[in-house]
Amino acid sequence: MMRALQVGIVLTILGLALAGERPISDCAERIVDDGYPVETHQVTTTDNYILTMHRIPPKESGAPVVLLFHGMLSSSSDWVLMGPGKALAYILSEAGYDVWMGNARGNTYSKAHKYWPTYWQIFWNFSWNEIGIYDVPATIDYILEKTGQKQLQYVGHSQGTTVYLVMMSEKPEYNDKIKSAHLLGPAAYMGNMKSPLTRAFAPILGQPNAMVELVGSMEFMPSNQFKQDLGIEMCQATSPYADMCANEIFLIGGYDSEQLDYELLEHIKATSPAGASVNQNLHFCQEFNSKKFRKFDYSVIRNPYEYGSYTPPNYKLKNAKAPVLLYYGANDWMCDISDVRQLRDELPNMALDYLVPFEKWAHLDFIWGTEAKKYVYDEVLKQMLSYE
Repeated sequence: MMRALQVGIVLTILGLALAGERPISDCAERIVDDGYPVETHQVTTTDNYILTMHRIPPKESGAPVVLLFHGMLSSSSDWVLMGPGKALAYILSEAGYDVWMGNARGNTYSKAHKYWPTYWQIFWNFSWNEIGIYDVPATIDYILEKTGQKQLQYVGHSQGTTVYLVMMSEKPEYNDKIKSAHLLGPAAYMGNMKSPLTRAFAPILGQPNAMVELVGSMEFMPSNQFKQDLGIEMCQATSPYADMCANEIFLIGGYDSEQLDYELLEHIKATSPAGASVNQNLHFCQEFNSKKFRKFDYSVIRNPYEYGSYTPPNYKLKNAKAPVLLYYGANDWMCDISDVRQLRDELPNMALDYLVPFEKWAHLDFIWGTEAKKYVYDEVLKQMLSYE
C-alpha cells in the first residue's frame, strides 16, 4: 500500500513536469518575467551571515528609496507574487521608487555564512532578535551606501515589523536613516493572538525547557524540491486538494476566502515556506505566553548570563522615534486589534492608526489579498509620498 502511494506521488510530480509551465520559484526570474529590471545584491552582517537582496532599480537616478522586509517563512518573492498592478513592489516601482527587498538569515536567499554550513546547528542559533540587530541594519546601510541616499522608507509585514522594532530598540541611531516606517500586520505584543496553532503549542514550546534547548537551533519547516513540486501540484486551482491548501493559509492568518485567489495558491507553494529557525517560532510563542514584547527567554539559569537578570528585558519601544504607521485587520489571527493598540499606545511617534476598512481582513491578506491595493497599498503609497 505504502509503495503504491509513493509511486503515485512520483507519477503526480512527473505529470506536473510534463504538463507544461511550472510556477516560477526564483524572485529575480519572476521579476524579469513580469517585465521589470532586477538586480541581485549581497551583504555580509557583522556576525558573518551572507544576505541576498533583490532590487527593482528606478528609471531615474536619485529616486526615493524603499526597503520591503518580509515575514517569517517568507521572502522577497512575496512582494511580487501577485504580479504587475497588484503586488506592492511593482506599485511602488511604477510610482517612481527605487525598490529594495530584503531577505533575513535562514530563508531561501540567505542560507549562507562565511564560516558555517547550514547543516551545522550553530548556523540556526538565532531568533528574530538577531535579524533585527544584525540583518536589517546591514541591509539599510548597504542600500544607503549604494544609492547615495541618507534616508529610506521602510515597509514590513508581520515579522518584518517585529525586526524593525527590535532594531530601533537596540540601535536607536537608525531612526535618523528612516523617513517613515509602515508596519503591516504589526507583530510585537502577541498575548491575544487567535491562531489555533500557536495557542496549542505555545504552553509547551513557549517555555524554556530541555526540548526547546535541543530543537531551538534547527531549521523550521525545511523545504526541498520534492516537497515544493508536490505542493505546487496539490495546490493548483483545479486540484481536489485546493481547499486544503487554502485552509492551511486560513488556519495561520484568519479565514477570508474572499481575498484569496485560488490561482495564486500554486505560486505561493513555489516560494513558501522559505525557511526560518525554530527559535524564531519559539520566540513568538514566548510572546504569547508572557504577553510582553521582550528578548528571547533562555531560562532562569542562562538569562543571568545573557542579560544580567532572571527574566528577559523588554524591548525599548520608546526608542522608535521615526514616524511609525500601523496597518492592521479586524480578522487577523496573529495580530489581534487589542495587541496592536497596546503597541500603538507605547510608540513615541505614532503617525497613523489604520484599521483596514474590510471586516474580514486577515494576516496574510496584506501580501496575498486580491484587494490589497484597494484596501492597503494605495494608503501606504499616499502616506509614503507625504514623507518625501
